[in-house]
Amino acid sequence: MREFATINHMNKSFLLAPSILSADFSNLGVSIKFIEENEGDWIHIDVMDGHFVPNLTLGAPIIKALRPKSALPFDVHLMVTNPESYLKDFVDAGADSITFHIEACVHADRLIREIHRLGLKAGISMVPSTPVSLITELLPLVDIVLVMTVNPGFGGQELIPSCLEKVRELKKMKRNSNFSYIVSVDGGVNSRTLNTVLDAGTDVVVSGSAFFAGELFQ
Repeated sequence: MREFATINHMNKSFLLAPSILSADFSNLGVSIKFIEENEGDWIHIDVMDGHFVPNLTLGAPIIKALRPKSALPFDVHLMVTNPESYLKDFVDAGADSITFHIEACVHADRLIREIHRLGLKAGISMVPSTPVSLITELLPLVDIVLVMTVNPGFGGQELIPSCLEKVRELKKMKRNSNFSYIVSVDGGVNSRTLNTVLDAGTDVVVSGSAFFAGELFQ
C-alpha cells in the first residue's frame, strides 16, 4: 500500500487531498495533473449513490480508468448505503484507502477488518449531526477519521464551524489513548477557513471548489 506523505505550508504540516467532485468531469486526466502540480498529496474521490446522499457521482469503472494517470494515493470516500457491497469493486479499481460512513453501516467493525485484510487503509466518516461518541469503539481500528463539516452531497457549501469541535475531541482522544488514526476534514475549506481548520488539529484537508479555483491558499 502507498505510504502517506506530508507537505508543509504556512508553517503547518498537513496533507492536502483535493476532491475531484469539483474537477472538470469532461477532462479528469487534466484535473489530476493539476492536483499533482499544486501540492496535492492524495486524490479524494467522492462516491455518491443518490440514496445515502442526494447526488450521483462516479463509480468504480471511472476510478479504474483514472488509476494509471497518477501515482498519488486514491482516497475513496463512499457516501453510499451498504458500503460493504461495493468494497471489492473499489479495491479492484485501485483505491488506496476506503472511508465509509458510520451512519450507513451496521457491521462497521467487520468492514474495517475486511478493508485491512485487502491491504488498504480504512476510514470512518461522520455527517455533521453524528457525535464522536458513535464511533468511539472503532477508533483503535481505523487509519482515518473523516469529519464532514458540511452536509454531504454537493460541493461549494459553507463550513459548519461547530463541527471542528469534533476534530479537537478526536485529537485529544488520540493523544490520551495513543491511537494512530489521522483526522481529515471535508467541506467548506477555503482561504477564509483553512487556518481555523488547521488550528483545530486537522491532519488532512479535503478541498474541492476552492482548490480547483486556485483560492485555497490566497
